[in-house]
Amino acid sequence: MAAFHFELVSPEKLLFSGDVESVVAPGAEGQFTVLKDHAPVMTTLKAGVVTVAGGDGKVEKLFVRGGFADVNAGGFTILAELALSLAEIDAAKLDADIKDAREDVNDAKTDEARRAASDKLAQLEEMRAAVA
Repeated sequence: MAAFHFELVSPEKLLFSGDVESVVAPGAEGQFTVLKDHAPVMTTLKAGVVTVAGGDGKVEKLFVRGGFADVNAGGFTILAELALSLAEIDAAKLDADIKDAREDVNDAKTDEARRAASDKLAQLEEMRAAVA
């Protein structure tokens, strides 16, 4: 298969940059696969897993939450709001964080605190669903 350049960037760091054979991304309208010479497209992303297949047969999986995907003649770029390698995610810690966030929602004294706790809980649950 022919290779193309792919980059995945979050506000914190560049998570991936290199030539790949295919990338599967969680677009707002559903999962889509990019191969070399894909038609230009720009779309938003939903929370999910980006699967990167390199020319050496190695597959890397990364979690993204929100952001933009841009495919053009120069390759494919994802600008993610949050991105982590699945290898960095500890499922037991994530489950404990979800439990704590649920307690924070129940213990919130003000609407603002409840809203903030609910947002955090929703983000953690999105991550848990993506890595399950």
